[in-house]
Amino acid sequence: MRLAGKVAFISGGARGMGAAEVRLFISEGASVAFGDVLEEDGKALEADIAREGGQAMFLPLDVTSAAQWQAAIDAAVSRFGKLDILVNNAGVSGAGLLEDVSEAEWDRVMDINAKGTFLGTRAVLPVMRRNGGGSIVNISSQLGLVGVDNSSSQYQASKGAVRIFTKATAIQYAGDGIRANSVHPGPIATPMTEGGRSNPDRFNTTVSRIPLGRYGQPNDVAFGVLFLASDESSFMTGNELVIDGGWTAQ
Repeated sequence: MRLAGKVAFISGGARGMGAAEVRLFISEGASVAFGDVLEEDGKALEADIAREGGQAMFLPLDVTSAAQWQAAIDAAVSRFGKLDILVNNAGVSGAGLLEDVSEAEWDRVMDINAKGTFLGTRAVLPVMRRNGGGSIVNISSQLGLVGVDNSSSQYQASKGAVRIFTKATAIQYAGDGIRANSVHPGPIATPMTEGGRSNPDRFNTTVSRIPLGRYGQPNDVAFGVLFLASDESSFMTGNELVIDGGWTAQ
């Protein structure tokens, strides 16, 4: 098993890519604490995993709250004894062209996607340092690497921030044995993209920009996250793993 004996925390783990990551990590031998604002979905996933014999713990978590982050990390360490892996997965999309975006909407997306990643990382650093190291995986986007005309400026800016924040973390904490890498998914079939996928024009436009000709599935991303979380990637830090069906190769 690729994560045997490891303890992971995954934000935004109640559904979509996060839930796929939780299940995959469990199947590879990890104990997993996961947080989300979707408490009903989170408790249901926790119960499913318990019935299957896995070690999982759901914790309510608003990633924009430093206090909630600290409480969640403390609870995870209290339950499992340590923390080896953090996946900053929680995120939201946005809408509107730049001149139509309100300050409140800009702040909402930046707070969840960028500030949430900062707060989660800051909360785990002392724990990982005590462990002698760890792996942080931050979920960015292919739109953290390139721009596009039909996605919001606030979403693209937030994911670009995650990319550079990951590199800063990697350089600052390499001496502590803490690695940080970012994952850049293209369009993935999750609840977050359901609105766009249900609109035929938007769906066709999106698929036309993906050389592999389809949306990705949550496990397409989860397996990449697993690699970066595991010791198989022990010589990788500050890097970008792009899982986008060829979008950025064009």
